[in-house]
Amino acid sequence: MTIYVVGHKNPDTDSIGSAVGYAWLLRERDGVSAVAARAGSINAQSRFALDYFGVPAPVLLEDAAPRFASVARHIEPLSPDTPLYAAWQLSAKEQRAAPIVDADGRPVGLVTGQSVFAYLSQRLDMTYAVFGKLINVPCGEACERDVPRFPATDRISDHREVAIRDQRDDFWVVDGEGRYVGICKRADMLRPPHLKLVLVDHNEASQAVNGLAEAELLEVLDHHRIGTISTTMPINFHVDVVGSCATLVSERMRIARLTPTPEIAGMLLSGILSDTLLFNSPTTTPRDRASAMWLAWHAFGVEGAEQKLQEFGEALLRAGADISGRSAEDIVRADLKEFEAGATRFGISQVEVTNFATIYHRMPEIRQALQHLQEQRSLHFAALMITDIVENNSLLVCTGEPRYLERMPFSRKGQGVWEMPGVVSRKKQLLPTLLGVLQG
Repeated sequence: MTIYVVGHKNPDTDSIGSAVGYAWLLRERDGVSAVAARAGSINAQSRFALDYFGVPAPVLLEDAAPRFASVARHIEPLSPDTPLYAAWQLSAKEQRAAPIVDADGRPVGLVTGQSVFAYLSQRLDMTYAVFGKLINVPCGEACERDVPRFPATDRISDHREVAIRDQRDDFWVVDGEGRYVGICKRADMLRPPHLKLVLVDHNEASQAVNGLAEAELLEVLDHHRIGTISTTMPINFHVDVVGSCATLVSERMRIARLTPTPEIAGMLLSGILSDTLLFNSPTTTPRDRASAMWLAWHAFGVEGAEQKLQEFGEALLRAGADISGRSAEDIVRADLKEFEAGATRFGISQVEVTNFATIYHRMPEIRQALQHLQEQRSLHFAALMITDIVENNSLLVCTGEPRYLERMPFSRKGQGVWEMPGVVSRKKQLLPTLLGVLQG
């Protein structure tokens, strides 16, 4: 069965690169069917890296809950004027109800033992009727027509109560236009197959793909604080203090004595350079630098690798720092992460610029977008960390309940704006500071 390797919602370049790299590692090392996935849209920086190295975007996995498509069984349907004996034979062969559909592929009814018995008992004299006549009536007349229909893309859990209350064993599965896809049984809905997931670059349920609780979580590989994910069975869980999750993936490749392709090495390198701000973030460790150099050798070749790493890293950061064509809503949501500190729920987004002047004139619309985000997500406060990747400083824009804004431990620069000299890391510098204030 396929294993989906997926990063957090609103994926950044480390999340994308780690998913691509770790899926490759699982295929090469373990021989499993692993697929790189993403839980949201691709940002400009990640798109730059994917295009640069010619790597297809990971598949979009917005929800991991089982869908009706996973339990639908397609049985070749019959037309309503087909003799009943054909439906009888089909049902016996498939050990399922026989689906009857019209010329447009839309469900008409299901032929079941109960529907045949109901038809014959109400319309024919069973004592004197000729058997051949009984089984030659059009099956469209002997089918059950009021069977519930479930869209193939719907979550099974959203409709399970309907099936439990219904006396039937068989149900329709249809496409978005109401056409026949297959049929499913009640037992299928009660015990659907679960998607197998490996999480990279996060370990908090609030940041994970929707439907995580209905999936089978196999492993977590991360470099952030330990969050709120719980499991019913033991899993592989590895969190380490490095600047990038891609570093952990590359180290596992070296342990397995695997040589990544230039494309895979390039995506992992992009993750490291992005998360460490080309080694300028305080989260950077010697392990990040060593992994980046190893990956650069495989991505660009050994000769001139250090210079090519520097040039590519600068281009990568510039690609993520161009906000000229982005809306305020996109800016505050593209790299959003939500956190909890006791009863307080808050969100922090981060955007990179090459100069504060490129965004400072947009502060009113930024604050409005943050306020909309806060209200929509029911957060106590929402913040945007604006990081100047040239000067290595940040601004914090925040909206929310006054009691939280009044406690911000930074120098106020304007309405809802604070200066954070030398602060560039949300994970290592800003988040611990805010958690300390909230929990203190």
